[in-house]
Amino acid sequence: MGNLSAVTIIIIAANIIISYKGFSDYSFFDKYKFQVGAVQRGEQIRLFSSGFLHADNAHLFFNMFTLYFFADVVITLLSTMQFLIIYLGSLLLGSLLSLYFHKNEYHYSAVGASGAVMGVIYSAILLQPGMSLYMFFIPIPIPAYIFGIGYLLYSIYGMKNRIGNIGHDAHFGGAIGGYLITLILSPWLFKTNLLMIGLLAIPILILFVLRRMGKM
Repeated sequence: MGNLSAVTIIIIAANIIISYKGFSDYSFFDKYKFQVGAVQRGEQIRLFSSGFLHADNAHLFFNMFTLYFFADVVITLLSTMQFLIIYLGSLLLGSLLSLYFHKNEYHYSAVGASGAVMGVIYSAILLQPGMSLYMFFIPIPIPAYIFGIGYLLYSIYGMKNRIGNIGHDAHFGGAIGGYLITLILSPWLFKTNLLMIGLLAIPILILFVLRRMGKM
């Protein structure tokens, strides 16, 4: 992990350039951020453009730093084109899940590459479930699949209780995107990692059961 391919450099550069444009030009930021009312009026470009804007330097750095560590796993085990499909598909799925959960909140808005990055993380977990992750506040390695399941369960909790100024639904939608698109692109995983596929599906099923029961 941690090698920089050309496509990763391009994505990180695009995020930096567009985010910094948004930092200094509020009208640009306002025009391209995700906003429910604007998307419903037909400005679908916001579903994608919002994924290249960030709220501040810390938000931008954390997303790009995380992408730097996980992108190469997906590129190496799949391909550059498939990585791009996963990145952009997860970005879109994150925005669409936000739209679904906030469709009656006309002024709800969000920015950030978190959905796309979460998709890359979950793709990497599926492709290399034995890898371990190191968290800033935990000095021991955590199995990737434990992190994956735990993070999705936390995202459900965050969505339900509206914890912090965080787009938990975009994170969750991105993770679903990375999960589904990777399985479509790599059906051989059903033979090699069936147990992991099932485990990572559990929080996704919980979310939709809760939604169907009207508790989300």
